[in-house]
Amino acid sequence: MDMTVLFFLVLYFLAMIGVGLWSMRLGAGQSMEGYYLGGRNVGPLVTAMTMQSTSMSGYMFLGAGSLGYTQGYYGFWYAAGDIGGGVVNLSVIGRRMRKLSQIMGALTSIEYLERRYPSKWIRLAGAFLSVFLLSFYVLAQFIAGGKGLELVTGLPYEAALVIAVTVILAYTLMGGYSAVAYTDMIQSFIMLIGILWVLIAALQHLGGLTAANEALAELDPTLLSVWGRDLMYEGQWGMVLGAVLIFSIGYMGWPHVVTRHMAMKDPSTARRAGVYSTFWNLMFVSAPYLLGMLALLIVPNLDDPEQAIFTLASTLLPSAVVGIVMAAIMAAIMSTADSILLQTGSIAARDLYERFINPHMSESQMVNVSRLIVLAIGIGGIIVALIEPPAVFAIVVFATSVLGSAFLPAYVAAVWWRKANTPGALASILVGASVAFLWQYFGLDGPTELHPMLVGVVLSSLTMIVVSLATQRSHPVPAHILKAMEETAELRPLPKGLRANQDFAMAHEAMALR
Repeated sequence: MDMTVLFFLVLYFLAMIGVGLWSMRLGAGQSMEGYYLGGRNVGPLVTAMTMQSTSMSGYMFLGAGSLGYTQGYYGFWYAAGDIGGGVVNLSVIGRRMRKLSQIMGALTSIEYLERRYPSKWIRLAGAFLSVFLLSFYVLAQFIAGGKGLELVTGLPYEAALVIAVTVILAYTLMGGYSAVAYTDMIQSFIMLIGILWVLIAALQHLGGLTAANEALAELDPTLLSVWGRDLMYEGQWGMVLGAVLIFSIGYMGWPHVVTRHMAMKDPSTARRAGVYSTFWNLMFVSAPYLLGMLALLIVPNLDDPEQAIFTLASTLLPSAVVGIVMAAIMAAIMSTADSILLQTGSIAARDLYERFINPHMSESQMVNVSRLIVLAIGIGGIIVALIEPPAVFAIVVFATSVLGSAFLPAYVAAVWWRKANTPGALASILVGASVAFLWQYFGLDGPTELHPMLVGVVLSSLTMIVVSLATQRSHPVPAHILKAMEETAELRPLPKGLRANQDFAMAHEAMALR
């Protein structure tokens, strides 16, 4: 084990735990609004960076590198969508969701859906789907963390996995959303420095991008095509469009990402956050896919393509720099894992346990239940990751496709379409999730040449429109919701008369909306 690499990793882990302690001392984890949303006081830079680092995940250092290694420039379809994903998300639903969630007194992304589409079935279906799918997503981050530490430190996979998850659990349990958001901001900059350092080293080693492309053409000219190795995706526009959509509009259906809108300091935060996120994406997003391709030339014949970027760093960089790059890789993994853990625990505690089992808990009890659930999910994830670690890319595409298909129309329509009602939202969620799941389970993307995300979102959106219009008379949108939607369209600050629901010291102030 290289002691220099170990030093940087230990320093990084201690810094993340330190942020958790700082957040706890500020009292961020003592109230429900503080623990779940950081007191709705997060500024534009932190909002942008926590959104982007949460969205990117360990997938970027494992799955994206693997895709570049195996399919060449085809991976850039995913990158193309990802570059604009942050600003699209913030522009379409950011400001409006921030206002509407505060007016309605929602603390979680699923509670927000119930307040907008009043029905316990919305909350029950949304909560179960979210907990199930986010648990898969966090499993992918645990596996990525274990693989990364195993490769660079020489520790057994089992030990590396336990160490990585323990650090994530520590600061998430202590500081809640504030700890997650501020560690994410730090991690986003570490990720950027790390990925660019490896990219520069790889390009220098190969004599530049032109020389690298020429070498790839000699190896296999189809790698330079956007249709994948051996042109396996040639003409399959359904697959290509799905690849672009999953990381562009797909963000708007991910509960752990849209929660960032609810935590913003004020609605105007969304505009500046969109600028920051786009600037960061332009520098970061394409690099992992390109590094996977360059790894074909520098470290060919890898047994596990998901190790491409790890192996490049170890091969090309001195020990001190490898330590920084490994911190960047762990930052990508941890910045997503902490957000998903917190969101899953929050949904399980508030949207399932409190809503349907014990509705009279105090704030401190609710926060403690959330922490216990986060801990349980973390321990469960370790056990599953130890038994049979699957491919990170496959898990991420599965979870994000189903999440986006299920929730994207419901979140977008919640702030933009006055006729979107409860039957439409419930049907949309169930159809979107079912179609995307079955499409992947039965491998229908191959024979149909249509990406699960594309099919899921299209059918989910059509279901929302058709069912909502068909049930307008039997299930009209309540007047107080229409009034709240009108307020979200205004640029003015939220009137004092609509701020009652932001005081969560009175635990169940919004029960009348249920």
